[in-house]
Amino acid sequence: MENSVSLSDCHVKKKNLIINRFHFFIHGISLIALLHYRITTSSLTRAPHVLILISELILSSIWLLGQASYWRPVVTRTVYPERLPRDEKLPGIDVFVCTADPSKEPVLQVMNTVISALALDYPPDKLHVYLSDDGGSHVTFRAVKRAWIFSEMWVPFCRKYRVENPCPESYFSSGEEESAGFGCSEFLVDKYNIEVISDSNGDRKLPLLVYVAREKRPSRPHNFKAGAINVLLRISGMISNSPYILVLDCDFYCNDRSSARQAMCFHLDSNLSEKIAFVQFPQTFHNISDTDIYDGKLRYIWPKFEGLNGLRGPFLSGTCFYIKREALYGTRKFHDDVDLLRVKKYFGSSDEFIKSISRNYKPSYSNDKKFLDNSLQNELHLLASCSYDNDTKWGKEVGFRYFAVVEDYFTGLNLHCEGWTSVYYEPSRPCFLGASPISLGELLVQHTRWNVGLSQVALSRFSPMIYGTMRMSVFQSMCYAEIAYSPLYFLALYILALVPQLCLLQGIPLYPEISNPYLLVFLFVVLSSQARHLQDVFSTGHKIQAWSNEHRIWMMKSLTCYFYATLDVIMEKFGLKNNSFVPTNKVVDEEQAKRYRMGVYDFQAPAMFMVPLCTLYIVNVASFVVGIGKIILGGGNSNEMVVQACIPLFVAVLNFPLLEGMVSRKDKGRVSSFVSLISVLIAAVVLSFAFLV
Repeated sequence: MENSVSLSDCHVKKKNLIINRFHFFIHGISLIALLHYRITTSSLTRAPHVLILISELILSSIWLLGQASYWRPVVTRTVYPERLPRDEKLPGIDVFVCTADPSKEPVLQVMNTVISALALDYPPDKLHVYLSDDGGSHVTFRAVKRAWIFSEMWVPFCRKYRVENPCPESYFSSGEEESAGFGCSEFLVDKYNIEVISDSNGDRKLPLLVYVAREKRPSRPHNFKAGAINVLLRISGMISNSPYILVLDCDFYCNDRSSARQAMCFHLDSNLSEKIAFVQFPQTFHNISDTDIYDGKLRYIWPKFEGLNGLRGPFLSGTCFYIKREALYGTRKFHDDVDLLRVKKYFGSSDEFIKSISRNYKPSYSNDKKFLDNSLQNELHLLASCSYDNDTKWGKEVGFRYFAVVEDYFTGLNLHCEGWTSVYYEPSRPCFLGASPISLGELLVQHTRWNVGLSQVALSRFSPMIYGTMRMSVFQSMCYAEIAYSPLYFLALYILALVPQLCLLQGIPLYPEISNPYLLVFLFVVLSSQARHLQDVFSTGHKIQAWSNEHRIWMMKSLTCYFYATLDVIMEKFGLKNNSFVPTNKVVDEEQAKRYRMGVYDFQAPAMFMVPLCTLYIVNVASFVVGIGKIILGGGNSNEMVVQACIPLFVAVLNFPLLEGMVSRKDKGRVSSFVSLISVLIAAVVLSFAFLV
């Protein structure tokens, strides 16, 4: 399948490389000077100074780990789909779409994703779509049947007019045909009477569509999304057995029919194909407002992926990636004369499935009659059972890994440790579009789940700086470690949100006085980090508002998601809590959507999130008012304390929307009276502690 002509190329972003390395050296030297001051000058016999040192060490360490992803940024990747082999020589592609709960994942949304996948610009006999319904919903099953009927008309329509956006809902609501220049009467007739459409040669052949509902039991672990994908991996191996797989979340529809051919430009490139495990496309969202108050674009992630392109490649990112079946099977470790018992220990008891592995990824069943064969159906039921994984290597060395709820991150880590590489590719037109949370509550629930998984990895034998450095480069391990250890931000942020403020009330200085030259070091560290952040924001085409929104949301996530995630994993280690997986609610509330579009925060989040945020905000406002009052009235050493007063001031100004939510807003998105009252009481206790101790 490899082509001797290069199908892709890439270029290093030299300007960014110089900026990144220059910043690394000057910021690194300033951090060393700061820590030298803290260790040699501060009174480390006093608890506040020790706590501040701990917070600075955490922030410095995570910053250092993050520099690996900036060391060699590869920004430009180009593909040449016109150089691909003819259609009959292209490899097969299986598409996996996973859904779990129709009450949180609207069926219409799921069907739009399925239909858009069926309409990809790829030979229909080599494209196969599999939908995993972990909810086993009759509503979803009936919707699949209706989606198939609609696809019989929609897919030929897309082929005939070369429609770029194959998602029906998005296409009909966007007016794309006007921008594409389709003005002929025939097109307009066909658009509004799709049932008459057929290809010019009368061929209405469609890709295969398979619906799978797992046989789950409460007493049997089903391993959430990773388990669902592994079931699809086995089921598809028995049917289409394609060598490449596209994985999509149910709310991520195909926005460009050419994504499969673009991905094949990497997978079939003779210079890359042997080592590439997956091609990762960016997650782009169609429902982001202009203000993006919840940092839904995840803007800070994708520049890191450009840097990872210069190493062994990006992480696996949950959705929007084309992955090689061979990489998931791990068959490179087997030889031709391998013992059958050893193979069954890896892949399970199904002889038919093991035969599919040795077919060099060719279809196992070529027509519908064989597909409906009773023996095959019985085999598929066996492979779809949650108990099939028992006493095998599924989820450990085969398929998606089960160890952590972030199955994507952990699977990518293992693939890179096994010697595979990956590619991050961002085309000018987004190939996939999804939905981002548009309420603070859903955002914090989603990120708590993600960080539970990251903490599971960080606090285990798979910790990247231990497990990774023995199997891949130090730089690649540092990139994985930065993400895995990011929940530790909670400790640094809680210290910085409380200790300087309480010390300000008592007149205990924690930072150099104005006349001390070391104050310049602290100021430089702050300004250098913010200038770097701003450079990132501007270089990706965003405005300064993105800088403030990202800071605000980072603080909120650190004080809530990161804290609860770490606490969850510690409790799990002691057997006090079991793993759980809560799907993100993708149902749109119109009032929430309206507030989001207006750039107004929705604070109707669970109290477990809002109480810490409001409490800490009250503590910071109160400490600033009292502390600055003491300085003005001469009750404190202004030279030593004025810098310290800037910390609660910064927190209060940056998080002003919280004050509005507690005091002035009257709409349903305000902070609830219960949360405000509890927060005031807790803040009063915390502030009293500063005066009593």
